[in-house]
Amino acid sequence: MFTSQEIIETINMVKQSNLDIRTITVGISLFDCSSDIPQRFIDNMRKKIIKYAGNLKNVANEIEDMFGLPIVNRRVALTPISLLTFSYSYEDLIKVATAIDDIAKELEVDLIGGYSAAVHKNYDENTRKFISSIPDALASTDRLCSSVDVGTTRSGINLDVIAHLGFIIKEIAQKTKDKDSFGCARFVVFANAPDDNPFMAGAFHGTGEGDCSINVGISGPGVVKRALEEKKDASIDEIYETIKKMAFKITRAGQLVLQYASKKLKIPAGIVDLSLAPTPKVGDSIAEILEEIGVEKVGGYGTTFALALLNDAVKKGGAMAASFTGGLSGAFIPVSEDSGMVRAVEAGALSIEKLEAMTSVCSVGLDMIVVPGDVEAEVISAMIADEIAIGVYNNKTTAVRVIPAYGKKEGDEVNFGGLLGGSKVMKINRSSPKRLIERGGRVPPPIISLRN
Repeated sequence: MFTSQEIIETINMVKQSNLDIRTITVGISLFDCSSDIPQRFIDNMRKKIIKYAGNLKNVANEIEDMFGLPIVNRRVALTPISLLTFSYSYEDLIKVATAIDDIAKELEVDLIGGYSAAVHKNYDENTRKFISSIPDALASTDRLCSSVDVGTTRSGINLDVIAHLGFIIKEIAQKTKDKDSFGCARFVVFANAPDDNPFMAGAFHGTGEGDCSINVGISGPGVVKRALEEKKDASIDEIYETIKKMAFKITRAGQLVLQYASKKLKIPAGIVDLSLAPTPKVGDSIAEILEEIGVEKVGGYGTTFALALLNDAVKKGGAMAASFTGGLSGAFIPVSEDSGMVRAVEAGALSIEKLEAMTSVCSVGLDMIVVPGDVEAEVISAMIADEIAIGVYNNKTTAVRVIPAYGKKEGDEVNFGGLLGGSKVMKINRSSPKRLIERGGRVPPPIISLRN
């Protein structure tokens, strides 16, 4: 039950601090749609997506009108397509990808995820074929999102697939070069990927999620920043408590939307992902929150500490406000989507190496990092390997969404528009990791995975 006071507080946060619901994501299982005949699978899939998500846009609009709460994206997440297409040819896979994209356009869904695979152990020929199709799948679509999970704390790290993914990302960049290699923004590599993540590009409907569910991803960096602006002389423990209180209020807004959307769509409620997700708007930035906590410029010493404090306070505050929390939950640090991060890059204060350190305590990982287009594939693979190691050995979700902007060099600017923003091309370490990456193989799980 929500009080009128809570609703009024939510409206004030919208008006004054850029509060929004970043996404309502409908997750749909496709196991009962599977068929050895690709067109039959496509037809079955289309019927089921329309059944559950056909009214998503209208319900989201109704929620906006009723509560005055902006809903930025309407999204759908599907069962990982690789699980359903083992017998398909390369051409069949591209046909499925374009069909999914067409369904999203028909329903006016902003993004649709699930062109995905999990490759923790063996890298068989069917999975290799699927992953090899990702560049053409993304180049021939506009709303389709793709992900690959290459490691878990239980299974270890698959270096064979990581080595391949460096070349896959380079190919995506080349095939979407007319849009500053924008296709790479719709592809993410994971460790410990959650089954209920509502955020793109990594959303998919996990195998343990049931037939259908609805998950909500909240935002609200501006709300936290505004609260901290009133605490200029506060101690660090007071800062921590302030963030917890604001996270509670933000998450209550997400819970309100989840309950209403579940009732209207007649879909079981899933989770609220209580992440702080920035936008390119000034004042809606994780970097600016860290600077309010006391860091002079994001990237300077103390940044990782401030981010750890923020992430923990958000999780603890939000967990009390929702029936079920999940997904990624915490603070996101996508560079191009955060105006404060972009300014730090331009000032030379924020490097990829510092970002990597920050990912040990944030919700995701190296996110929306733009690098020179001539970067070697092995360097991209090594960046992925480093980040996946952080996730696997710390038993947390990490991810890499890196964009080698075709034809761009260090210091050049790219602009993706909308929520994805833009950034300068970041400096990279050119030392070659080729010998390491070409060794291939699979790294066994850490000892933490053997605990009872």
